[in-house]
Amino acid sequence: MTRTADLAPQAEGSTSPSPTPAAAPPVWRDRRARNRLHRTEHRWAAAFIAAPVIGFVLFTVYPTVYALYASLTRWNGLTAPKFIGLENYTALFGDEYFLKAMWNTFFYMIGIPIGLTLSLLLALTLNRQIAGRTAFRTIYYVPVISSLAAIAIVWQFAYNGDFGLVNQALSWFGIQGPDWLQNTATVKPAIIIMAIWKGLGYSTLLYLAAIQSVPASLYEAAALDGAGALRKFRSITVPMVRPVTFFLVVTNIIGGSQIFIEVNIMTPNGGPEFSSASIVWYIVRKAFKYQQMGYATAMAVVLGLIVFVITLIQFRLNQRNSFSID
Repeated sequence: MTRTADLAPQAEGSTSPSPTPAAAPPVWRDRRARNRLHRTEHRWAAAFIAAPVIGFVLFTVYPTVYALYASLTRWNGLTAPKFIGLENYTALFGDEYFLKAMWNTFFYMIGIPIGLTLSLLLALTLNRQIAGRTAFRTIYYVPVISSLAAIAIVWQFAYNGDFGLVNQALSWFGIQGPDWLQNTATVKPAIIIMAIWKGLGYSTLLYLAAIQSVPASLYEAAALDGAGALRKFRSITVPMVRPVTFFLVVTNIIGGSQIFIEVNIMTPNGGPEFSSASIVWYIVRKAFKYQQMGYATAMAVVLGLIVFVITLIQFRLNQRNSFSID
């Protein structure tokens, strides 16, 4: 039985000791535990990022630095490189074949705006409710997943001046077609047409996805304001697909500057009077046929700098032309 005195409250002014709370752990011990946890987290984070960082250093930083050094040497790829300073670069800009190959490479890029325009128009068409549009999407995308080497061989036969399919089709309209790949005036347009056809499906797919993501309310509001189809296209569709256009322009410029397989298969000798040779084709020829690795590396460095500057300009223009709907 509990005594009443034990339940009675303590009188005022009593000097009896009150219960003391449990002693708190020392501050230094808690701080040590936190530091140990942070070190463990940092070690795990370093372990996770080690692989990509090491790969970046081994396969990007080191080759880039070594390429810069190799471009300043006379080197055949077998013996030790001999440092010659800027001699490769001074010889480079006096090389008429290098200048012509660079001109041909930029000429091929004329196909970029043509291909993007056709892709956008094709995406607008496939976005409509037409019969068989799924089949058309598949057909247009088949060249994208096909081997570029195989496509180049097929187009090489199609461009044949004697029995090619292109000249046969032109003969139906009474037109005598040229020998496309052996004519200085037609060899570059022929390769451009093939490149546009090859990449049409990829650009169309991206544009189609961008168009389908445009809110229908924008078109409805424009229709209530009396905007026609052309006005909707210019003021809504084009601004809304601008990020896709920017992506395609940058990637196509980078890819177009590296054109090689089409030229190497369709015109193995660089075309008549060196009229189809691209810069990468010329680099490979100098490096592996004539064993001028240092000279070829100097050309690669110049090409990389040009592509970097063009890409930087594209980014600047994209930032300046920020998204807006008129």
